[in-house]
Amino acid sequence: MADEENQVPAESAVAAEAGLAAPKRVSRAKRAIAETSRAGSSKQTKPKTRGLNDQEKLKKIGQIEAQVAGGATLKDAVKGAGISDQTYYQWKKATAQPVTKALAVSVSVDDEFAEFIQLEEENRRLRKLLSEKLRAENADLRKRLGMN
Repeated sequence: MADEENQVPAESAVAAEAGLAAPKRVSRAKRAIAETSRAGSSKQTKPKTRGLNDQEKLKKIGQIEAQVAGGATLKDAVKGAGISDQTYYQWKKATAQPVTKALAVSVSVDDEFAEFIQLEEENRRLRKLLSEKLRAENADLRKRLGMN
């Protein structure tokens, strides 16, 4: 036990042999605070950017789509580009060309309304056919049972 208490860390032992003072151990939190205070006192630094810019993203998306059009699977094309499936979908969504909403809404509303009217007409026709068939079967059943 006494030996354990007297042991000196390797860094401080090397520094003691060299005649230097032992290096101070500073926690990461203290280092981060010191760095931010130094950065705040000097001129503003440019924030680090993460990932690729929009042009590079579009280029990768184009490469992936070209590979898929050539017959490769999406998973293989995305893996070949060096990104994940989720990243591909996020980039594609973020870089999608925004369609003029007013035009898209009016076209889709008109299309939906026309489709609705067509379905309503088909529904009326089918109900009419069903009612005629049920009347014919009901009349046939009445004849068989002698109720008519």
